[in-house]
Amino acid sequence: MVRLEQGRGPQPSTQVLASLARALRLDDDARDELFHLAGSPPPLPGRVDEHVRPSVQRLLDRLSDLPTMVLSARADILAWNAMASALLGDWSVVPRRQRNTTWQRFLGTPDPRRSRVAMSQEEHAETAAQSVASLRATAARYPDDPGVRDLVSELRRGSPAFDELWRTGGPGAWRMTRKTIEHPSLGPITLDCDSLHVLDCDQTVIVYSAEPGSPEAESLALLRVLGTQWMDGSELEVGRPVGS
Repeated sequence: MVRLEQGRGPQPSTQVLASLARALRLDDDARDELFHLAGSPPPLPGRVDEHVRPSVQRLLDRLSDLPTMVLSARADILAWNAMASALLGDWSVVPRRQRNTTWQRFLGTPDPRRSRVAMSQEEHAETAAQSVASLRATAARYPDDPGVRDLVSELRRGSPAFDELWRTGGPGAWRMTRKTIEHPSLGPITLDCDSLHVLDCDQTVIVYSAEPGSPEAESLALLRVLGTQWMDGSELEVGRPVGS
């Protein structure tokens, strides 16, 4: 912050500034001041909000016993807690541009260090269509957002399946569902997956949970002990609450 105030050092990108604002848990006014200090204009109206507000971060912190993530309207993974890292893998080791659930679905490659969602062909087709429909709705809400345009262009160039759904798919909406996570160490874990929409910032809080006393709840309890050690078998620090 001192270097920013004194105008020393290279000018950070808007992505770095947004990450710094999240890490410092700044409110909207303080975030805008940070952008001004760095010589960059703050996020404009009509753009996808990538700033995780302190109140949403507090919610993430309080749900420390359940895997929880915060997604932007573009499906960018903005923040996650330690349990989300233990269940799915630490998103901080994934390049920032690839921290997007739609990008991962259509362009991502399997990584043995990360969990995957087990789905039948029918389930895969249904959720793929829902994912594209959700991004199409975001593009309609944010026609001037360059990040949305870039993401859609990259997906259409790189994935014939996405391009086909983008051209021919209809509307769709995500619903509460149960997901079976194929964990590299614990095997399949079937969990409830709820999406909580934060209206004023158009973000989604994704929470995985299990019925108390169930085998799945026992698996989650074990994950709290394992943390992210399963990634390479070493004594790793559990993933940080906020994406870097």
